[in-house]
Order: sequence, then C-alpha cells, then structure tokens
Amino acid sequence: MLEKVLPHSMLKAKPNLESRIKTLKRDWAIVYDMLNGKDNSDFGWDEHRQMVVTKDAM
Repeated sequence: MLEKVLPHSMLKAKPNLESRIKTLKRDWAIVYDMLNGKDNSDFGWDEHRQMVVTKDAM
C-alpha cells in the first residue's frame, strides 16, 4: 500500500509499523506500572475527575 501512495520512496511499511508498535507497548507499560504497580509512588486514577492524581509533596 505504501508503494502505491509513495512510489520510489524506498520506505518499508512493515519495519516502521513494528517499531512503532514496540514503542507504544513500552510506553503503555510505563503508564500502567505508574498507575497500577505495587510501587506506584502514590500515583492513581480519579474516576470522578478522569485524571491522574498523586499526593502533594510537602
């Protein structure tokens, strides 16, 4: 499909997509661990406000 849209571009879609998927999985794992991990540094999700919350540092 990429060859049809950009002929002679020498781009390969499959390696680019695989790389992007790998990056998204890594980033999602970091966010998931921040919110649900056992050592989450007091991060959490507020269902009412639909946002990430944490304790204030004093």
